[in-house]
Amino acid sequence: MTAQTTAMEALQKELDRLNRAPGLSATEDRVDNIIEMLTSVKDQIVQSGVTATQRKLGKTLDKHFPLKDLPSTHDAMADQESLINRAISMHLLREGQFSVASTFIEETGDAATLENANAVVEGQDQVSASDNYDDEPMDEDRDDDDDDDDDEDDDDDEYMSPLEGAATGLGFRQLQNLSSLQSHELEAKFSQMYTILQDIKSRNLLSAIEWARSNSGELEARGSNLEFELSRLQYVWLFKGPRVNGLPDNELNGTAGALLYAQQNFWRFGNRYIGEIQQLANAQIYARNLSESPYRHTFSTETAFADVASSFTREFCSLLGLSAESPLYVAVTAGALALPLLMKYQQATRAKGTEWTTTNELAFETPLPERMLYHSIFVCPVSKEQTTEQNPPMMIPCGHVLAKETLQRLLKGTRFKCPYCPAEGLEKDARRIMI
Repeated sequence: MTAQTTAMEALQKELDRLNRAPGLSATEDRVDNIIEMLTSVKDQIVQSGVTATQRKLGKTLDKHFPLKDLPSTHDAMADQESLINRAISMHLLREGQFSVASTFIEETGDAATLENANAVVEGQDQVSASDNYDDEPMDEDRDDDDDDDDDEDDDDDEYMSPLEGAATGLGFRQLQNLSSLQSHELEAKFSQMYTILQDIKSRNLLSAIEWARSNSGELEARGSNLEFELSRLQYVWLFKGPRVNGLPDNELNGTAGALLYAQQNFWRFGNRYIGEIQQLANAQIYARNLSESPYRHTFSTETAFADVASSFTREFCSLLGLSAESPLYVAVTAGALALPLLMKYQQATRAKGTEWTTTNELAFETPLPERMLYHSIFVCPVSKEQTTEQNPPMMIPCGHVLAKETLQRLLKGTRFKCPYCPAEGLEKDARRIMI
């Protein structure tokens, strides 16, 4: 009896202890609170690490790139806001950011600018080579410009711009206002370009070949070899066979498919590319051992698709009257390379009181990558001045070239003596040369 009583008392105490203990729900809440606390602490630790890294980066930038005054207190672009906005908009369009470009144009364009967007490019313009614009027509179709009373094409009235109605031509003048970019036509062209580039990236050349053929006349007039390069790469890609190109294993693939493709398409290039076509055809002999054949480099595709994509972009933009690279990107990059040198030179000359005062040229040549050198530069060997439109290079009868102002200083009456050889000449015999 005593043992049972003792056991019951022990059990009762245990029950009392359990009753006094917190409930299960309270325990779950406590566990949830601990988890939330741990998550919060973890986020704080991560954020602290990011903040510390950002702070360290900021200090490093401030140390190596301290803020300095610009070489000139005059802001040359202060009154060119519309041109800056246009450059930004065109850059966004070229990069395929169509929705961003549309929003930017809407937010920066004022009503007066939009109302003045009535210039229309009619026909083909004779543009000099220095303008880097082509005047080849895009197609013969002309959309209704909605200047008349008809109802055709009225749906696009609110977006009508110099590019619409006449911008179906591939070449167009450099437009002067931001609203000129508000065109479905231009956006559609860049959208088409990016679609084709995506196909090329996926090793599908058919859309690019179709575009090149539809514009073969303009490409031929420019001396472009894009159409042949695309067809040549398609031949090489088929020649590689299904194990490499992943295309269906049938009579249209492999060496047989490549030969059939050549027979159907290479005839159009016979007059201009007969040598290259013969090399492609002769490679059929080495099909089983192409890697050790004389044609292994011709059939290499390591960089071929990237190269042809670059060529396609260049030609596509050229037919639109645009450079292959974004002008905004080129300008910013060139400025970033030139500005440190200019600031260093300005500080040195300012300290000596010998500041450069010529506004239309720099005191030194800015080192730029070769791809950013678009024009040849001539420096007069006598005056050491860089020639300009007002002071162009002149070739004298003996073949030497001088700046026009230098030539005028050498004149004695109407005659002059060459400073580099015994020859003499008349002023009327000097000829301006275009570089």
